[in-house]
Amino acid sequence: MNTNSKETLINQLVTYTLEYSGKIYVIENVPARVRLETGEQFFAPETVEKLQETIWEQKKPKRVIETPVFEFA
Repeated sequence: MNTNSKETLINQLVTYTLEYSGKIYVIENVPARVRLETGEQFFAPETVEKLQETIWEQKKPKRVIETPVFEFA
């Protein structure tokens, strides 16, 4: 990492996606610190715990979406 370059982190709500046990989960409006230069997202430990709890406990989703799946070949 170049220590001379300035990096900017902003608080932002992001959409978090995860593939787990053959399913894809989408969680909207997740608080994150986002590096403007790269789009890299950083989550507080409490946020990660809540994300895990939401997925592992199979909470009822706000809505269900259908998404196509393609194979890169």
